[in-house]
Amino acid sequence: MITTLRYGRDGLQVELPDANIAAVLRQKQLPALRDSQRALREALADPIQSAPLSEIARGRSDACIVLSDITRPVPNALILPPVLDALAEAGIPPERVTLLIATGLHRPATDAEIREICGDEVLARGVRVVNHRATEADEQVYLGETSRGTPAYVDRAYMDADLRILTGLVEPHLMAGYSGGRKAICPGVAGCDTIMVFHGPQLLEPPEARAGNLVANPVHEEALAVADLAGGADFIVNVTLDEERAITGVFAGDMLAAHEAAMALCERQAKVVLDEPADIVVTSGGGYPLDLTLYQSTKGIVAAGLICRDGGTIVIAQQNAEGLGSGDFARLICQEDVHACIQDALRTGEICIDTWQLHVVEKVLRRCTVISVSEVPAEDAEQTPFEQAATVEEGVARALARHGAEARIVVVPEGPYVLGCLASDPVGRMSVGEMLHSSG
Repeated sequence: MITTLRYGRDGLQVELPDANIAAVLRQKQLPALRDSQRALREALADPIQSAPLSEIARGRSDACIVLSDITRPVPNALILPPVLDALAEAGIPPERVTLLIATGLHRPATDAEIREICGDEVLARGVRVVNHRATEADEQVYLGETSRGTPAYVDRAYMDADLRILTGLVEPHLMAGYSGGRKAICPGVAGCDTIMVFHGPQLLEPPEARAGNLVANPVHEEALAVADLAGGADFIVNVTLDEERAITGVFAGDMLAAHEAAMALCERQAKVVLDEPADIVVTSGGGYPLDLTLYQSTKGIVAAGLICRDGGTIVIAQQNAEGLGSGDFARLICQEDVHACIQDALRTGEICIDTWQLHVVEKVLRRCTVISVSEVPAEDAEQTPFEQAATVEEGVARALARHGAEARIVVVPEGPYVLGCLASDPVGRMSVGEMLHSSG
């Protein structure tokens, strides 16, 4: 079988043994919107459990619109013009609109990335664009503690705005269930102290902290709790995308209701249920921009772990053109014993900024072997806890030698954009609506 894995901007064609292929998991082909601009304008005028955006904005002095950073392929160049038009109609001109890039604890967006994130037409309108800087204490507002004791710090530009709008992409999220909605606030524009607890070992260790799950998921619950302390948002605009990153759905309005509707469509599109786990999972880091660094493309490993049997092997293609990621993450992922590191973190609570990303990968490595195909320099790649292969075909051959000629291979070309799950687990058994209802 010849297939193309998401890899960098252009993809990676691979040839796999037909006799071993048990399944190829892909997003369901829901139709892309024929006229996304019309759909966006209609969603703003007739939102979910909310007054129209132009009505909400009337009489407000200024607005803050939260945007995802470069690691998320959100089509802001399509989303923002109708939003800005609605604000202008209500009396908020572009010069009184701040676009706040939700970096979390990622590096700030560069000028070139800001242009890619926002689009030339939007920037030409004269909006103000700023990066969220989580480590700058004077740029955060303290809002109190959640019931779990998480200190809630949120960006002052967001908190001080008279009108607050969240945008984003809804897709399966490796620990919060789904992205979008409340996550634009936490961790998107949350302060460092908040994110460190939000990404801490006690929230990440439970098995409920996983993709697609909204039942007793501490990460999902804590994001909601911080967002609630921040007063939520006046309005959100979330979208879902297909394999070609065309818009399949627009969900505007109330933060909770519009996000729930977006998650429900995402589930219909992305969830694929397997009766039994695979011996070998062949997957990707999601392609550009998600596989720019190993730090982000590890999401493909975590997603594959949900459908790989104990003792199985994951073969992942992840370009990683910018290498391993931050210096902190590089040191973490290249240490001699990643398992001891996470056990120490669970015991002491002592972590650094990127320990969380090691933690979610280490949970997979407890059960599975990972073989990586990437462009990370060999001297760096060989220090990671993954086996290395020059090609996917080489990695698969090695895995078949390990598991036997009859081993079952499941292929996930889109990596973390597909929500693979087992019929025996809660995500396989329940819908988004059922999960939200069961969790209160």
